[in-house]
Amino acid sequence: MADNGINKEIIKSLNQLLQGEYMAVESFNNFISRLEDEKVEQSFKEVQKQHRENIDKLASYIQDIGGRPEENLGLKGKMGDVKINMELGSNADTVEIIKKAVEGETQGVNMAEKVLRGDLDDKSRDIAGEILHKDRSSIDKLNSLLDAIKIESPGGLTP
Repeated sequence: MADNGINKEIIKSLNQLLQGEYMAVESFNNFISRLEDEKVEQSFKEVQKQHRENIDKLASYIQDIGGRPEENLGLKGKMGDVKINMELGSNADTVEIIKKAVEGETQGVNMAEKVLRGDLDDKSRDIAGEILHKDRSSIDKLNSLLDAIKIESPGGLTP
């Protein structure tokens, strides 16, 4: 594919999506290190694995169309980690961690929707749409964890 102006915009949009996927992997590293519930931890690892697969697909495609994947989060990643640590504090419980993960996934979905509204070719739109669908599924998976915890301890949770 020729490296014209349109392609540069597509690559820029896909790299934004790629950065979001890297931030998700980093965030889940943080979340997983805080979890004590093995079932929840396993679900978080599955969501994180999905983000790693999204990274592979996006990075390969960016290269295929003549671009260079931006694979270093740098300061953005460090700031995201600091923000999560500040918001969760040192003794966050499982419910708080899941809610924070849902919040992050929702931000990722919003970013993917924004990328999809941009000027993409059909193949790029398909890839971004597939990632959006998988991220929405991750939100459903995380919300079902919250629902399961509420069922296990009715009345024991605060909204």
